[in-house]
Amino acid sequence: MRLNRRQFISTAATAPLLAATKPEPAPAEYPLYIGAYTKGASKGILVARFNAKTGAISQPELAAATPNPTFLAIHVSKRFLYAVNEVDSWKGQRSGSVSAFSFGPNNQLTLLNQVSSKGSGPCHVALDSSGKVAVVANYGSGSVASYKIGKDGLLSEPVSSFQYTGYGPNKHRQEGPHAHSNLVSADNRFVVSCDLGTDRIHIFELDTNAGSLTEHNPAYVRAIPGGGPRHATFHLNDKFLYVNNEILNSVTVYGWDRWRGLLTELQTVSTLPKGFTGESTTAEIRIHPLNGHLYVSNRGHDSIASFEIGKDGKLTFVEATPSGGHTPRNFNFDPTGKWLLAAHQDSGNITVFEVTKRGTLKATKNEAKCGAPVCLRFLA
Repeated sequence: MRLNRRQFISTAATAPLLAATKPEPAPAEYPLYIGAYTKGASKGILVARFNAKTGAISQPELAAATPNPTFLAIHVSKRFLYAVNEVDSWKGQRSGSVSAFSFGPNNQLTLLNQVSSKGSGPCHVALDSSGKVAVVANYGSGSVASYKIGKDGLLSEPVSSFQYTGYGPNKHRQEGPHAHSNLVSADNRFVVSCDLGTDRIHIFELDTNAGSLTEHNPAYVRAIPGGGPRHATFHLNDKFLYVNNEILNSVTVYGWDRWRGLLTELQTVSTLPKGFTGESTTAEIRIHPLNGHLYVSNRGHDSIASFEIGKDGKLTFVEATPSGGHTPRNFNFDPTGKWLLAAHQDSGNITVFEVTKRGTLKATKNEAKCGAPVCLRFLA
């Protein structure tokens, strides 16, 4: 049985009532969908098979041809998949696009529809937990847009969109706004949006029925100057938010008031070991659903940094494990929580690590080769 930490606690509390029910055995293999850049060997969204018992991964194959599907999201119904198309023009307009797919036989994908992302260079798509809304971040234009998702999986035209303005102290990376991700709160009331270009974390109120976003009051908090907030993740207890600062290779911890939608800065720590002087930037940030450790990928140092999380939400650096490739972008835990898989954009490989009981990562020999993988999503 595949359980996240919240489900595990809930199940343990009702164990006497469930004793007579024999759980279904967990499947040995899961489809793994891979988002990638398509300027090289990859032609679209790829799919591989991952064996959760052995950690083995099969050679990825094409699931759907589509340009630059660099970030993916799977619908809660497990019937649909959504992908941004990270391009600067679409149908003659200065805009990227976002695509909806349905799952078909042999893990193939069928395109349902494709709509404008309302901005150039879309790099991230997030869904609310009810599967009614999609939210897209456009890196190139520094904007965000929201969409309704129909029962048939189709995306509506953009319901709401916001153009960010401003710049940051890093003249090379922060000459203007660069929206990089959106994160929906557990209760579907808020969306937290990271703008790498202006060092701002925007907060929106979400209307899941309308599929719309409204600026919260206050509309944003200022992040670490020159840090470049990229991705974010909520603590399992919904009391803290963790944001990785891409440019400065760090993580900032915020207290999260989930009732009022307010963020309070608590701590910033480096994702790099002491003594490292080379160039590096962070990419992905995740909390393990069972052991509660936080992990961040470092591009340049080419490692996965791990942290222990204290009761006060603050972080203690544990180690930075070599990721087994060059430029680790997105990484993900398999449905059992036993394995961590890391996608490397520049070396074109996906590596597999065993997650130990202590939360450290143990390298394996399991690996798959494919062109410029940057996002990993399990269908489970």
